[in-house]
Amino acid sequence: MSTIRDFLDLVEQLPGVTSTDHSHYARFQVAAHTFGYLWPATTTVGLRQTRAEQLGLVAERPEVFEVQFTAGSFGWVVVHLEGVQRDELAELAFEAWRLTAPVALVEERDDRLPT
Repeated sequence: MSTIRDFLDLVEQLPGVTSTDHSHYARFQVAAHTFGYLWPATTTVGLRQTRAEQLGLVAERPEVFEVQFTAGSFGWVVVHLEGVQRDELAELAFEAWRLTAPVALVEERDDRLPT
């Protein structure tokens, strides 16, 4: 089971991340492009994924993952934090960041997941 603190800790480890708090949610960006959202009231996050990953996650565990929306080649997925372990959340957050970050940041980070 993951918590909001887990999510925040993981994204804080990724280079170039900024967050903006809004009244009911927080938005996470890298290089002025959004890769994630956090909704504290529902203990959920929304993360950018590929469309294939979005559909695979939802099909495999619909009680944990929901389709949020699609935009271009990306499929955003809602993640119920209580349904994922921290290491799986790290992979999901990293992938959302990597799909969004500039190439130089991605190359600098390599494949090192946040811990």
